[in-house]
Amino acid sequence: MRHPLLACLLALLAALSAPVPAQVVKDPAPLAFRDAAEERRFHALVSELRCVMCQNQSLADSNAQIAVDLRREVLELMRSGRSDAEIKDYLVARYGEFVLYRPPVRGATWLLWLGPGLLLLAGGVVLVRIVRRRSRAAQVPADDAQEW
Repeated sequence: MRHPLLACLLALLAALSAPVPAQVVKDPAPLAFRDAAEERRFHALVSELRCVMCQNQSLADSNAQIAVDLRREVLELMRSGRSDAEIKDYLVARYGEFVLYRPPVRGATWLLWLGPGLLLLAGGVVLVRIVRRRSRAAQVPADDAQEW
């Protein structure tokens, strides 16, 4: 009795571990804009927002289903009369500051903003020290006893 149960369990585990093909995102109805100004505002806004799934793409560039849904939501929020700042605040409240490509400078984000400059400055200091050390070692001491 143990062997058939074990065989069924192994078959079930094998079936559950089989790869599942990814679902292709199909946008049933493309976004329709009322005018060119709304379209420009929409594209400017979604290019400043990060896809919460892809993490390295903007909402404008991502093809993930959540990005499609968020683009629709952003358009609905725009049409409800919210400003760009209100839309960003709404998305930050839902997904955190990660959704912003340019998070505000705060105590938690100061290293993000100042880190590259600090690394560049530290690299410059190290480079200057190395060059000075090599130039001191390369100097030949003057030998007064030698005649040319």
